[in-house]
Amino acid sequence: MDLRVDEHINYINNRLQIIQSDHVFSFSIDAVLLAQFVGLSKSHSQVMDLCTGNGVIPLVLSERSKAAITGLELQPRLAEMARRSIAMNQQSEQIKIVEGDVKDAGKLFALEQYDIVTCNPPYFRRNTEQAYSQNPYVAIARHEMYCTLADVLQAAGKLLKQRGKFACVYRPERLVEVFETMRAYQLEPKRVCFIHPKKSEAANLVLIEAMKGGKAGLLTLPALAVYDEQNQYTEEFLAYYEGEN
Repeated sequence: MDLRVDEHINYINNRLQIIQSDHVFSFSIDAVLLAQFVGLSKSHSQVMDLCTGNGVIPLVLSERSKAAITGLELQPRLAEMARRSIAMNQQSEQIKIVEGDVKDAGKLFALEQYDIVTCNPPYFRRNTEQAYSQNPYVAIARHEMYCTLADVLQAAGKLLKQRGKFACVYRPERLVEVFETMRAYQLEPKRVCFIHPKKSEAANLVLIEAMKGGKAGLLTLPALAVYDEQNQYTEEFLAYYEGEN
């Protein structure tokens, strides 16, 4: 596999290889946790990952499902990296990467045809000074410069079948906003799992799964701590990250 000068290969779960670059936004544990969190079944045949980046979520999902997986990515460099990583893992028949805007998802893909839609979206509202001071790849991935929470949820609502599932990872401080916006697009929150840096610290991430057209009723799963007091990964986190949860 040919790599650019600034690229290297990392492993996900010690099984999957992925092309990374220090000059663009690299995946973090939240993307892998999301891919392990979303509920999949053998009956699911079509999966969509919005804001797919370098393809980490589709790659992890391909280990959990035989469904056809599509990743949508705005940035050409990241889309190209994702395609090469997918080919390197011999998953090109199962995973397809499309370069495009989340806001155009309803035009790019068939409506109400997907069983699962996932997204690791930008977490932060657009802050011009802070966003533009960062690497542009990082700024686009972290800040709502080209894609807002409402854009993602509107796209998911259009693409999902009735009773299809949407899953995302987000910041707890915006959880009320997430729930309100989900309901605006007929997505009913059904499961949440809070992620804590340590058990003694407040959660800094939350995994959320919603159902299109689902009835009200929210299940709060046991919280997950990433590190123990010795700053080592907890056994629970490693099991989750490796897909043994």
